[in-house]
Amino acid sequence: MRAGLSRAGSACVALMLGATLVGCAVGPDYAGPPGLDMPSHWSARPTSRRQAGTLDRWWQRLRDPLLNRLIEQAVDANPDVAKAKAVVREARATVQQTGAGLFPSVSGSASVTNNKTSAGSASAVVDTAPYKLHQASFDSSWELDLFGGTQRSIEAAVRGQQSAEEDLRDSLVTLIGDVAAYYVEARGYQARIALAQRTSVSMRDTEELTRSKYEAGSGNAVDLAKATAQAASTEANVPTYQAALAADIHRLGILLGRPPDSVASLMARSAPVPAPRMPLPTGLPADLLMGRPDVASAERKLAQATAKIGAAEADRYPAVSLTGSVGTSALRAGDLAKYSNVSWSVGPSVTVPVFDAGKRLATVKIAEAQRDQAFATFHSTLLTALEDVENALVSISQERVRGVKLAEAAKNYREAARLSRSLFETGSASFIDVLDAERSLYSAEDSLIQSKVSAAKDYISLAKALGGGWSDPVDTSTPIIADTNTGPHFRETAK
Repeated sequence: MRAGLSRAGSACVALMLGATLVGCAVGPDYAGPPGLDMPSHWSARPTSRRQAGTLDRWWQRLRDPLLNRLIEQAVDANPDVAKAKAVVREARATVQQTGAGLFPSVSGSASVTNNKTSAGSASAVVDTAPYKLHQASFDSSWELDLFGGTQRSIEAAVRGQQSAEEDLRDSLVTLIGDVAAYYVEARGYQARIALAQRTSVSMRDTEELTRSKYEAGSGNAVDLAKATAQAASTEANVPTYQAALAADIHRLGILLGRPPDSVASLMARSAPVPAPRMPLPTGLPADLLMGRPDVASAERKLAQATAKIGAAEADRYPAVSLTGSVGTSALRAGDLAKYSNVSWSVGPSVTVPVFDAGKRLATVKIAEAQRDQAFATFHSTLLTALEDVENALVSISQERVRGVKLAEAAKNYREAARLSRSLFETGSASFIDVLDAERSLYSAEDSLIQSKVSAAKDYISLAKALGGGWSDPVDTSTPIIADTNTGPHFRETAK
């Protein structure tokens, strides 16, 4: 018995020595994306030199404490970010699951059976006494990764994890940009509402002045009707802006993972449209390969697809496995390790693909086609990123020029409105001049507010295009739902 156990132990040792075998790898080795033409500089960059600095917490350049607080709350509670965190956890578990293929699997079993044997002949039947048979066994199997199929699968899983982590970062970039953009829009609508209300008050004053002149006999009904119509037209803008403001506030609530009206009280008090500090550090176009998460994720997916080709290719080669088992049986449980029958077996097994009607080769071709699709997606994502940055740079530059001109126009229209009103009161100017000046002033000031909103949103678009986002560590290990009572238990009736 002891010799049997010794031989079984030797067999197990021989099985474990397979760990020293070093396999080769098949399939293409990923060495980065194929060469692409990248511009050496931005054609519309705002300065002639590369700015120093980082994009970390770029939204703080908008200098709005409430916006900073809303972004932090959104990062903690947004459902899309929570989903991206769960995808990262899934990808990490997939790496662990795939990596288990490099190690042997060992299973054990035990049984107790009641037995009785009957031996029959022509003259009599002889029954043996009933007895119990105790059996125990351990089985082990190990598929050697001689051609690197498992290693390629692990490589693909790791690349998938890296892509999921970049997707999480991309979710944060999008979320932060959306919160900032809707916040800026909301402040813009508040400013436009205040302007419309302030202007309508002035226009109502002009209406009263016109009415006084009409009643005194120095005015006419046409001027009075025009004054009333212009004031009403300006007041009619207020409900439209209030509806748009409510929609932006509702969207902010959703982005924070709350009911739509949850941030209405925070936004009740008006505040100026955030004015960003310029410029942002744009870096070089090549920086987008790692700085922008959707580009980095697409590149990791390309690496993953390349590794899957090797895994499919390895399946076309023979598979070698080492198997071993040790079994023992005895009439009493206490004798299993002493006075028992011991059996063992160990040895390699080889599986050779002989004929599969081209199934494995087709699997390789599918993987190659999927790799090409991944490269096309990466290329398209990179080109879109370059376009986004260039567009944002042009928009920022041109909106800055536009804002200066609008500010100059508003200043002059303000002076023109003041002068025309004074002249009208003394009878030195026509009423048409007053209406035209007030209408032009309102239009110029409203356009100036919209320009400030556009400038801030262009700044936000540039930050997003460059991949700026959350830089602090993000906890991805905590599940959204904490399961309880997961051990053996009586199942309650489903509700």
